Amino acid sequence: MRPDSTGAIADVFEKLGNLVAWQWLGLAPDSAAGAAVQFFVMDVAKIFFLLVAVIYIMGLLRALLSPEKVREFVRGKPKWLARTLAILLGAVTPFCSCSSVPLFIGFVEAGIPLGVTFSFLIASPMINEVAAVILIGILGWKLAALYIVAGLAVAYVGGVIMEYFKPERWVEDYVWKIHMGESHLPEPDRSLAGRHRYAMGEVREIVGRIWKWVLAGIALGALFHGFVPQGWVAAHLGGKNNWLAVPGAVLLGIPLYSNATGVIPIAEAMLGKGIALGTVLALMMSIAALSLPEMLILRKVIRWPALALYASVLAVAFTLVGWGFNLIA
Repeated sequence: MRPDSTGAIADVFEKLGNLVAWQWLGLAPDSAAGAAVQFFVMDVAKIFFLLVAVIYIMGLLRALLSPEKVREFVRGKPKWLARTLAILLGAVTPFCSCSSVPLFIGFVEAGIPLGVTFSFLIASPMINEVAAVILIGILGWKLAALYIVAGLAVAYVGGVIMEYFKPERWVEDYVWKIHMGESHLPEPDRSLAGRHRYAMGEVREIVGRIWKWVLAGIALGALFHGFVPQGWVAAHLGGKNNWLAVPGAVLLGIPLYSNATGVIPIAEAMLGKGIALGTVLALMMSIAALSLPEMLILRKVIRWPALALYASVLAVAFTLVGWGFNLIA
């Protein structure tokens, strides 16, 4: 999706949130309740639109290209190359973190190793070409390049660590049933109507499993967005010599939800208030890749041990990146 079209779609969802919260419900735009309701309506519409679109498009692609062919293609590549390709694919696809379930299942269906899959899931929400351009405009090309390189490194190393612990044992049984061809989805044929039926079946199957978790995650994020003052956030994240500020920023990003592009204006405002660069970037990474909505949704496909390991690896990596940027900035 082109940057201008992405912005136009985002404007539609924002206007919908404004309409419901401020006109229909009569809430004040500068009130905590108004901000929370506007955020909730906007994100419910946006996330479900993205979920349905991503699942449907992936269903069409999988109907055209069988998992067996993809599996054979990946098997012919060294592990390091497969991981690198997955990370680069994640970096150039504008998926938000809440697209994790269809992407995860799609990778499992294709027989791609879970370590490679986790590398993709880490890279995809943190890095995209739109975010890179905006980062260059705000921070300069050197710091933007450092952020991108750091994100790629986190994705690569994080996937390697996840693979070391053999996360296959923690994948939910229904995911493996899909992989083994035991799901309730119809077998696709190669006609246009057949591909459409297959894709719609995936939409019903996956959205039907996760919609309650999505709503719960957005609701928590909306409450935090509306009722935690920005001044409090700025006051408690301090300067670059405050070593606790970086892990604090990582923890602070967990209840929030956005993608790498959406969180950049927040980062710019925080930098303008004197918050250290590494602290801001750690918060950006946490919001983009470690948000509570993603954790709630990922829980539907992996069990608690894998989820705890995934979150811990990212939290440590983002903290190290933040400290590093604070030292060199």
